Amino acid sequence: MAQLVDSASRIEPPRGGIGSGLWRWVAAAGRRHSLPILLLLLLGFVAPLLTIVAFSFMPPRTFSVWQWPTLENYRVIFEETYYTSFLWSLGMAVVTVTILIAICYPVAYGLAKTFGRWANLVTLVMVLPLFVSENVRLYGWVLFFIKGGVLLGTIKSLFGIELESVLFQPGTIIFGMVYVYLPFMLFPMTLGVSMVPRDLVDAANDLGASRLQIFREVELPLAMPGIVIGSLLSFVLAVGAIAEAKVLGGQSVIPVTHDIEIAFTYAQNWPLGAGISVMLILIVGALVLAVLRRFDLDRILGRR
Repeated sequence: MAQLVDSASRIEPPRGGIGSGLWRWVAAAGRRHSLPILLLLLLGFVAPLLTIVAFSFMPPRTFSVWQWPTLENYRVIFEETYYTSFLWSLGMAVVTVTILIAICYPVAYGLAKTFGRWANLVTLVMVLPLFVSENVRLYGWVLFFIKGGVLLGTIKSLFGIELESVLFQPGTIIFGMVYVYLPFMLFPMTLGVSMVPRDLVDAANDLGASRLQIFREVELPLAMPGIVIGSLLSFVLAVGAIAEAKVLGGQSVIPVTHDIEIAFTYAQNWPLGAGISVMLILIVGALVLAVLRRFDLDRILGRR
């Protein structure tokens, strides 16, 4: 099969006659058919990104990209305390991804290997919250954690112990991020775990490998593509999280997305907001590329 694919990849177009014209017509048709998706990518992704980059070099508090470029916005970002917002966002995202890996791997293993006919029910339970607005779900947790709410009110009524609210703390924000982004880690990880052939595990077991050795040498490497994809997806979403910090954290933590929102709205300083956005894109992009280079998904997936 591999030889057939390799041979097909080396097929050359006819050099003359009707065959050559037909080949050119097919190639041109392919380019024409790809034009709509190319236009969609240009208008929906490239154009907004270029606009943000252009605005980041405009003078502060201007609303046009037809100004003389300046680095003033980046100077403000480096000289003021915006680095604390970047550190909070990146730090909470890393902690969230770490917790999600620890929580989701056993569940993913169960969905792929052991739950059997119950796997569909567990999957449905994980998917159903996605049909409810994120803000609605987070405000539900506010009612659960608030002083006198479901949790603390029940403890007080049953045991007579009055505890302070756990809202508006970094730990509560991380809890909200883990809750919201759990499906985005779980399902890619489940796909990765399902890629581990049972025969390999049985063979390693027959050869005398311990359960830890089987996990480290067989299951984990083969499941790594799903784990990496889920981690990257969850990390990117968690870095850009703002609802969790607003609803569950109040003003206890100011993530970088909050600074971006303030710059674009209340401060009416679009160039500064664009500059912060560009810095966030560069930092997250560099981290993602570093992870992809470290794990080499092409080699893991067997493409080379």
